[in-house]
Amino acid sequence: MADIVNWAPVRRSSMRGFAAHAPRTASRCDAAALASINVDQWRGLADRAVEPNAYNLADWELPLDATARDRTNAAALTACTDAPSAESGAGALIGLVPVVSAWRAYRIPLPVLVSADPYGTLCTPLLDRAFANEAAATLLRQARAIGQHALILRNVALDGAAMKALTAALERDGLTPHILQTHARACLDATQDADDLLRDALGVKKLKELRRQRNRLAEQGDVSFQVAHAPGDVVPALETFLALEASGWKGKRGTALLQHDGDAAFIRRASPALAERGQCEIVTLRAGTTPVAAAIVLRHQDRAFYFKLGVDEQFAKFSPGVQLTLDLTRYLCADPAIALADSTAHPGHPMIEPIWRGRLAIGDVLLPLRRRSHVVPLASAAIALRGRMRSSARRVLHIIRKRQEKNT
Repeated sequence: MADIVNWAPVRRSSMRGFAAHAPRTASRCDAAALASINVDQWRGLADRAVEPNAYNLADWELPLDATARDRTNAAALTACTDAPSAESGAGALIGLVPVVSAWRAYRIPLPVLVSADPYGTLCTPLLDRAFANEAAATLLRQARAIGQHALILRNVALDGAAMKALTAALERDGLTPHILQTHARACLDATQDADDLLRDALGVKKLKELRRQRNRLAEQGDVSFQVAHAPGDVVPALETFLALEASGWKGKRGTALLQHDGDAAFIRRASPALAERGQCEIVTLRAGTTPVAAAIVLRHQDRAFYFKLGVDEQFAKFSPGVQLTLDLTRYLCADPAIALADSTAHPGHPMIEPIWRGRLAIGDVLLPLRRRSHVVPLASAAIALRGRMRSSARRVLHIIRKRQEKNT
């Protein structure tokens, strides 16, 4: 039997509309602070999770929550069994999802919790495979008990085991999830032969052109693909990645990890900590001694996650990011421990989608917690409006940038 842990009851408002929820009170979550969760229990839950998600690992989430840009002091919905665990003597942790308020996530003053992820990667909750349905029901019950009307999971795997467990828990209460948006993003079936996969994806002509580019790159020095596994190797390899990322277009836009002290501190703490547990690698492509591309790859169970890529744009004519991705594809396909690699890329990504032709159904899902709640349609409408406004703003920004590039 699951029990609710680490939550504090809150006074419920009459909720007569937006005015009843000023930003000062709407930002409150009243769930467990991430730092209060037993790390050994968290790691144990990750090992038993019904569905992998490296972005919800303790050694990723805790550094991220401590310093990363746009993400500090998140809370977590948690579920535990009654039986004491070996790690803490308390009930075993069987469910966890980091959350923030709807005000913080969307600037919407409603009693709704939203999965916390500043990088838009993956927010699939960790559910114990032996108690997945029970854990899912408890997470929802906890959110309801602290006065929330809905839980929104952003960038969740729609067809995964965790979403199935949450849907089943809702159905038992006579509720159904609402998909707010959905898209397909690139993934790699790493059980296939890499050469066959790349030939089918890119075709003989494109592969021939890439080999020509690689041969031209080799004129700068022998081309090598290097993988840093051990923490002592990950640390310098990470610095190489950070420098490459900041040297390119991300640096020009001010979004490189190295350009924000909090982001840099987060990734410098998380990467070696994950590497200690075999859950982080830094892959680097070099021409001689010169790094031309590097990427952070996370691992959880039988899945790899392609987090970020940085390239030296001085070598752009040799397609260094593509060259690194081809080597990474061969590397992952040759590893029997990896069955799938998630690109965690935006839909339509021009580099990864032609190479990794598999697709994962990803979406934002609203999980209602109460029947006939007026908050649910309000939240859905407000988020839809916000999405349309952001899309329009992005299109305008894209046009402005294109004109600026044309005039320079």
